[in-house]
Amino acid sequence: MKKTILLLLITGLFAATAYAQRPSPAAKVSETISSGAKITIDYSQPGIKGRTIGKEIAPWGEVWRTGANEATVFEVNKKVSVAGKSIPKGKYSLYSIPGKKEWVIILNKTWNQSGTEYDQKADAARFTVKTLKAPSFTERMTFKIADNGLVSLIWGNYMVNFTVK
Repeated sequence: MKKTILLLLITGLFAATAYAQRPSPAAKVSETISSGAKITIDYSQPGIKGRTIGKEIAPWGEVWRTGANEATVFEVNKKVSVAGKSIPKGKYSLYSIPGKKEWVIILNKTWNQSGTEYDQKADAARFTVKTLKAPSFTERMTFKIADNGLVSLIWGNYMVNFTVK
């Protein structure tokens, strides 16, 4: 009986550990905006899981992959302007430097990479946006794209926006 109970406890611990270490779910959002450009963001959605944004996850002031698992991919099907910066047609990895008052959004030319392989020399553009209060708490990081080109990253009680034209 003791062996059965011990075996059940060990099995339960392995199952709980495996569940806790599951990769974040994949997500993809795509929109053809009013200028005719198609924007696609392919990413994984980290969950807050009781942690604090800016401390245990997405630390303030540090380069972050802006997602989970592999690097987030930001793709445009033609030349666009992102927050006033000219971006050629193509795929980019999307990184950020989160901050309580503002975030730096980074589009990096090396798009097919692990989220931990960031090289600043390959940046296509960097721009700063204000940190806003999200309309409601969002457990999993989410991107939204409006048809007017407004891209929103919403996570926890935070939201950051930038415009693609």
